[in-house]
Amino acid sequence: MWRTVLFVLSSLGIATGAAVASDQPAMRWTDTSRGRSIAKDPSVIRFGDRYLMYYSIPPAAQKSPTESWAAGWCIGIAESRDLDHWTKLGELRPAQECDRRGLCAAGAIVLRSKVHLFYQTYGNGPKDAICHAWSDDGVAFTREPTNPVFAPAGTWTVGRAIDAEAVPVGDRLLLYFATRDPAMKVQMLGVAGAPLDSDFRRERWTQLVDGPILKPELPWERNCIEAASVVRRGDTLFMFYAGGYNNEPQQIGVATSRDGLSWTRLASEPFLPNGAPDAWNASESGHPGIFVDADGRTHLFFQGNRDKGRTWYLSRVEVTWRDGRPALAR
Repeated sequence: MWRTVLFVLSSLGIATGAAVASDQPAMRWTDTSRGRSIAKDPSVIRFGDRYLMYYSIPPAAQKSPTESWAAGWCIGIAESRDLDHWTKLGELRPAQECDRRGLCAAGAIVLRSKVHLFYQTYGNGPKDAICHAWSDDGVAFTREPTNPVFAPAGTWTVGRAIDAEAVPVGDRLLLYFATRDPAMKVQMLGVAGAPLDSDFRRERWTQLVDGPILKPELPWERNCIEAASVVRRGDTLFMFYAGGYNNEPQQIGVATSRDGLSWTRLASEPFLPNGAPDAWNASESGHPGIFVDADGRTHLFFQGNRDKGRTWYLSRVEVTWRDGRPALAR
């Protein structure tokens, strides 16, 4: 899986990282359109004859006197034919009052021949919430007029919702999200649901559990579990999740469920840890995006860096399945 590679700047100004002395993954890709090498929060789908990746890009390094969107986070869109080499196609920028300060961390899913994005507002602290948009081509999106469509309630949460992931389970679309406790210190996961045949506007969503479905308990998870990404194998759901805040380091774990509501960890150690001190992902391997291709092969996309977040790159490892459990292909 791993090999030393050197990528070049594309005509759109998007760069992948240059190779360093240690081995590099086949995919180590970033976006330089904001004046720095940062791409985060990957979500990958296959749509038609190409792969599409949705990812987060930061505010511009220099403020623009005319482009207000450059002051906040946005969602980048890239395409690929081989899952390793990516070309940027466009961006999803602020277009509604709720996301005027920024938007990011999209979870993409194909339903009824349309691409649906569930994404978060950014820059509103406890008020950030989940929004919805849809597209016929995966690039030009229509925003849901009732955005934001979901934020949690209860004494266990501050009311914030980020890191959306949408998964069909039975006749419902389950929406996984990360939230924080009322003190804004501990990040944990919750779940909501809407009828699968609905339009996913605000009134369609119901919070399904009055409390976290997964919260940090293991030493490596520290005070944060976020970025749920879910795949089904037979009658079991596998959730790949991030433990630890950015660069603590953040690492990736796995939990399982039969109903999508009650979850059990597979192991006490990370499934995908951060790299060695000289590795490209020494600071973290975080924010997973699990993807199953048409041929049945499973790929785990994630973000990493070696400089405590001054840069961020996106990468991929293949996941194999042994005795019903995931394992990293080597």
